[in-house]
Amino acid sequence: MTEHATATHIPNLWSILPFAGLLLSIAILPLVKATTHWWESNLNRLIVALGFGMVTLGYYAMAYGAGKVLIVLEHAVLAEYIPFMVLLFSLYVISGGICLKGDLPAHPATNTAFLAVGAVIASIVGTTGASMLLIRPLLQTNVERKHVRHTVIFFIFIVSNIGGCLLPIGDPPLFLGYLKGVPFLWTLSLWKEWAALNAVLLVVYFMWDTLAYRHETKRDIARDEAVRIPLTLSGKQNLLFLLGVVLCVAFVKPGKLFMNLGFWAFEAPEIPYLREMLMLGLVGLSLITTNRRIREDNQFTYHAILEVAALFIGIFICMQAPIEILRASGAALAPYLSSPERFFWATGILSSFLDNAPTYVVFFETAASMTPDHAAGCLRLVDGTTIMPAMLTAISLGAVFMGAMTYIGNGPNFMVKSIAERSGVKMPSFFGFMIYSGGILVPLFILGMLLFG
Repeated sequence: MTEHATATHIPNLWSILPFAGLLLSIAILPLVKATTHWWESNLNRLIVALGFGMVTLGYYAMAYGAGKVLIVLEHAVLAEYIPFMVLLFSLYVISGGICLKGDLPAHPATNTAFLAVGAVIASIVGTTGASMLLIRPLLQTNVERKHVRHTVIFFIFIVSNIGGCLLPIGDPPLFLGYLKGVPFLWTLSLWKEWAALNAVLLVVYFMWDTLAYRHETKRDIARDEAVRIPLTLSGKQNLLFLLGVVLCVAFVKPGKLFMNLGFWAFEAPEIPYLREMLMLGLVGLSLITTNRRIREDNQFTYHAILEVAALFIGIFICMQAPIEILRASGAALAPYLSSPERFFWATGILSSFLDNAPTYVVFFETAASMTPDHAAGCLRLVDGTTIMPAMLTAISLGAVFMGAMTYIGNGPNFMVKSIAERSGVKMPSFFGFMIYSGGILVPLFILGMLLFG
């Protein structure tokens, strides 16, 4: 994104104001009564995002000329926004054609099994795909129970966030890392942290749900036991299409066919946006071959993905300036980001309140700028630059894990909250959710840092 940054083309600190303003708008406008309803319109979101984006482009035009604006747009839109959105769009639409329906007994073991399955498949079909696939059957299973809020909260922790750290397709920050040259299978090295944190969360959830189950009324338990509908899966062909998306991400690099497993690569003649065209082809097959009733049963709409598209066009443009500054100032940040632990908390805290994808990019660029070109033990990226593996691990885990700290930390969080509320589950407020995440997740993050740091 910032290969064009030079000593004479380093934006000043004022240039980060549009980026900060946009992210604060995303965090605050939904919470203010006067703007809550207005913000629900994707057109209004797009207006805000493009407004801040135009301010950034105006800065570049005045400071460096029209040529710089074209370079910024090339990196922000063509190189990163389009691949990013095509991936999310493909996962969203294809997973929306898979309908898992049923009503099992809502025992603690049943609910824990749902979350465990979600933790595994989140890295394979993405946190967005896994959340779309599992949240509705989980809510249907628990429809007779009164105490369901904690189940949705842990679902957001595990399925919508922490479960997605094993593959680049699992969570948007990791996909951006892949776009910047991290080998596709490198994220599998995070399996220890993934397994440990998910295991502890599942145990905590099982104990919590066991206590909650005991507080259900006898009448509700009797109703739950009386209604048993086996799980059925419709739209199975979409599982193959999801696999196709995974293969596209793994084996096709932007601009050329590129087999990159970290230890072996193969290049073919350049074909611009080949990967994106293949993904959209799979989306087309999904729409053509999936019965319309399946998407209706899933209450599928394009609203959520259009929201992401509207906001991220502005985010990708606005974040060019802070990324250039951080890349050029990496050495000056060394005293403050001198250890993996500091990278973990810095990346994670910002990912909690802003958005974990652009936050990951900012700290990824910072860590790369702090890494000597020929340092021993460093991970060499596809583009030839290097980064310290410990720093990359900390940044990856911070962005993915702490995306679960708030509703705005990761895209699926608000989507799951919305679906749960439409199903009759009263979810906590923005700050109420933070009480749960702060009390449950932060101690686990500290413990994990002590064990794996």
